[in-house]
Amino acid sequence: MRGLLKRVHLTISGCLGPCDVPNVVVITHAAGNQWLARLSSQRHYAMLADWAEQSKIADELLPLPRELQELSLMPYREQSQLAFEGRR
Repeated sequence: MRGLLKRVHLTISGCLGPCDVPNVVVITHAAGNQWLARLSSQRHYAMLADWAEQSKIADELLPLPRELQELSLMPYREQSQLAFEGRR
């Protein structure tokens, strides 16, 4: 057992917002949210669990492994980035 029960909570749900993107994970922490998308293999989920366990042992949120960082998703653009704003 990894002993993550009181520190890491897994909730399986439907769409988290960007519904056109499959297999989305949201990591919520004091500094904000980290979104990952397109997790497509058991390896991705094992890496996520390993990262959570290592963060627990270190007693701090460690950087995600590079392979998971490459799956980062920015689900919502800042208002200033929306091309259609102000063009009427």
